[in-house]
Amino acid sequence: MARTLRTPDPLRTGAPAAGGGSASSDDVQLLRKAVNTLAIVPKSTRITTLGRKSYNVLLYLAQEQGMEKDVFRTPLDSVVRGLDFDSNDHALIKKHLRAMVSTTVEWQSPTSGEGAAWNVSGLLAHARLSKERGQVWVEWSYAVNLKQELLDPSVFARLRLEVISQLRTHAGVVLYEICTRYKDIGRTARQPWRWWYPVLSGNPHTEKTDRLEYRIFKRDTLKPAIAEVNALTDLEIELVEHKQGRFIDEIQFHIGRKKQSALTLARAPAPVDMVAVSRAIALGLSEETFEQLVAGCDENTVRTALDVLERRISTAYPEPLRDPARYLKALLARGSDQADAGAESTAAHPAAAALAAREQQSQRRQRWQAEWIRRANERCLAAIEQLSEATQRELEGQLMESLQARGAHPSIIKRLGTSGWQHPMVRQEMLRHFGDATFGPGWDKPSAEDLLEIATEMGGDEA
Repeated sequence: MARTLRTPDPLRTGAPAAGGGSASSDDVQLLRKAVNTLAIVPKSTRITTLGRKSYNVLLYLAQEQGMEKDVFRTPLDSVVRGLDFDSNDHALIKKHLRAMVSTTVEWQSPTSGEGAAWNVSGLLAHARLSKERGQVWVEWSYAVNLKQELLDPSVFARLRLEVISQLRTHAGVVLYEICTRYKDIGRTARQPWRWWYPVLSGNPHTEKTDRLEYRIFKRDTLKPAIAEVNALTDLEIELVEHKQGRFIDEIQFHIGRKKQSALTLARAPAPVDMVAVSRAIALGLSEETFEQLVAGCDENTVRTALDVLERRISTAYPEPLRDPARYLKALLARGSDQADAGAESTAAHPAAAALAAREQQSQRRQRWQAEWIRRANERCLAAIEQLSEATQRELEGQLMESLQARGAHPSIIKRLGTSGWQHPMVRQEMLRHFGDATFGPGWDKPSAEDLLEIATEMGGDEA
C-alpha cells in the first residue's frame, strides 16, 4: 500500500540536488541529460518509447561529437538496428525523425524552480537521411535556445543507456530517468498527479485527458511503470500519494538503491532495437498499437507471438486473418504460462496423461497440415512469380474487384492498392484467388493421403 510521507521535502525547501556540477572521468560513458529535458510535456503529438530511446542515443552521440558542431552526423545503424533500408522499413525511422522535429514540447525540470529557464521547441531542429557508398547516414541539429544546455548541461541526470534499452514502456523509461536524477536525495518532488500524466505517458493534453480518473492512471500507467523499473533497473521506487480531503491530489516517488555490482557501458551505446516493431508493422499493426500490446511482455514472448502471427497470416487457414492486433493480443495474453499450466495439470489429474497424449497427437496433425499447406502455397506463389509483370497487374485488378464484391476488410483492400499483392496482408488473398482459378477449388486442402505422406517424411507414425 502506498504511504504518505509527512517529513519535510528537501526539493521544496531548496536543498541541493544531486547530479549537478562537473562530470567525473567515468561520466563520459554515460548520457548526461539536462534536468530540463527529463519531464518533457508533448504539446502536439505522442512521444513513443522508441522515439524517446532513439532521441537519447542521438543526444549521447552529439555530446561525443562536441559543442563546436552545429550539425551532427552518424551512420544510421549506430542509432537503430533491425530495419532494412532497401525496403519500406525506412518509413519507420523517417516517422520518428519527423516526430522529433515536428512534435512541440515544453522543457521543464521535474522540480519546480530547479531548471534555469523554461523553453518550448521541437526535440530536434532538423533531421536528414542520405545514402552514401551504400550506407545510410542520419544528420540532425538542435534548436539554438537549447543546444548549450543539451550538449553541456550544468545540472543533469547521469543515465545508463544499456539500462534504458531494457525498458519497454514510455512511462518506465521516463520514470527511470527522473528517479535516477534524484536517487541521492531519495525522493522526487511532489507534483499534481495530472502533471505526471503527460510526462509519463508521452500523450499530449486533450479533452479526454481532462476526464481521466486517478485510479485509471494509477492502474494503467503508474503501477506497470513502477513494476518495470523495480524489476529491470538498479533502483527500487515506491509511489507516495498525498491527499487533499478525500482525493489524491499530488504524488511523488520514494527512491532506493539495490545492492548490486556496477553495470558497464561500452564507449558507444547500443542502437535502439526496432526488429520487433518493424515486423509488427509489416504484419499490419501500427507502431502505437504494438507498443501498447507488448508493454510488460518479455522479448521471447513477443518474438514467439510474432512468429505465430506471421504463420497465421501466411497460411490464412481456415480463413484469412481479419484483425492482426486482436490475434496478437490473444497470443501475448497466453504467453509462456500456457506450458506451465499444462505441466501442472498433467501432474495433478490421473486422466491428464491420456488427455495430453491426445493433445500432442492433435498438435502433430496440425503441424503436418500446416507443412502441407505451406508447400502448396509455395507452389502457387512460384507459379504467380513466373508470370509477366503485366499479367500480375491484371491479376491484381481482378483480385481488387473480387475483394470489393465480397466486402473484404478495408485494410486488405487498401494494402492491395498501395503495396500490391505481395504485401503480407494481401499475399494469401492472391494465392487463394489464383489457386482456385488455376488448380481448382480445394487446391490448398490436404487429403488423408497427403497428410500421411507428410507425416512419413517428417518422421510421424500416425496420420
